[in-house]
Amino acid sequence: MQTATTSKAQDSLISPVLIAGCIIILVSFAVRASFGLFQLPIALEFAWPRESFSLAIAIQNLFWGIGQPIFGALAERFGDRKAIFAGGLVYALGLVLSAFAVTPGQHQLLEVLVGFGIAGTGFGVILAVVGRAAPEKHRSMALGIATAAGSAGQIVGPPVAQMLLSQMPWQSVFMVFAGIILVSMFALQMMRAPERIQTTASDEPMGLVLKRALNDPTFWFIFIGFFSCGYQLAFITAHFPAFITEMCGPISPDSLLYVLGVTSASGLGAISIAIIGFFNIGGTLLAGWLGHRFSRKYLLALIYLLRTLVSAAFIITPITPETVVLFSVAMGSLWLATVPLTSGLVAHIYGLKYMGTLYGLVFFSHQLGGFLGVWLGGAMYDMYNDYTIVWWVGVGVGAISALIHLPVKEFPWAQRAQMAPAA
Repeated sequence: MQTATTSKAQDSLISPVLIAGCIIILVSFAVRASFGLFQLPIALEFAWPRESFSLAIAIQNLFWGIGQPIFGALAERFGDRKAIFAGGLVYALGLVLSAFAVTPGQHQLLEVLVGFGIAGTGFGVILAVVGRAAPEKHRSMALGIATAAGSAGQIVGPPVAQMLLSQMPWQSVFMVFAGIILVSMFALQMMRAPERIQTTASDEPMGLVLKRALNDPTFWFIFIGFFSCGYQLAFITAHFPAFITEMCGPISPDSLLYVLGVTSASGLGAISIAIIGFFNIGGTLLAGWLGHRFSRKYLLALIYLLRTLVSAAFIITPITPETVVLFSVAMGSLWLATVPLTSGLVAHIYGLKYMGTLYGLVFFSHQLGGFLGVWLGGAMYDMYNDYTIVWWVGVGVGAISALIHLPVKEFPWAQRAQMAPAA
């Protein structure tokens, strides 16, 4: 009876590992998604140009990407829980020290710690342990649920940050967020993964698997394709609240938004990020469900194409509170839908054993795009007092990502190796 119960538990979608992973990602992304709301308060207090704060967030995104394969390798070497706990400590420390930063250089330097902290508590490590713990038939959906937890954090984070900023200085909000991150580490008590089931990983050493992946054009197609995702998401997260505050006029008392309590453009900025997060929950879960039933590479190409069309349509139409909401709904439905598909594609092709490290390398491209999107947004705004050029760059790289996924060979590496002699 106990064996049957254990087997049933291992065969289920919902597990303690998945629950713990969702809690940690939710908190990590709640804090990360709120950083755009600090741009104007910090710039006004210190009279910094827009590029200074943008460069800090860009550095955060870059070191998030650099830290992702590092924490993935640490998790595979020392254990998932130790790697995640270390990430949480670094994240909290970076926030606490950032509260005392008074120069752009100090703030930018400390964002290195925040970036590493996000890497240790974000998708790379969490999705790897969730993917290993989930049975094959539920793996795509489990990855979708864990990714959707990040969207739930995006719903919670910006409104909470906006509320806290109305009650206390931004430095105090950073301290509160650091405490919340530390509390979330208690969820690690549930993260005791069962035996790795139905794994396709071999006993090959990490170096050989990495060399094989880096020599595979398919790996580089996926790597390059993830760049635009990072560019678009990081740019919107960091600059969209300020963009809306400056581009939208007062909310009309006759507007439905006003009736619902959104009475200012700054409030709409926070709500728009939350709307994106809300609709992304459904979009991400749908992507996870579809990823087990249809070609992941074609789903990714479709998502990037739709993002390109939505972004282009938004920027060429008059920007009003209503179009902001429509854009947030549409972009939210596509926001993190790429993550379960991309991580699932890496696991499907290269196996689960080193998924954390390999997905971490792919995610580095995502964060290179994030670095460019955030920094370029601030630099172009200071130069032209406008975000239009940066927005159109995002449209262009989105179109490239849609095309570059088409030649991906969506077969497990072992299967392709067996087919090679006959080719």
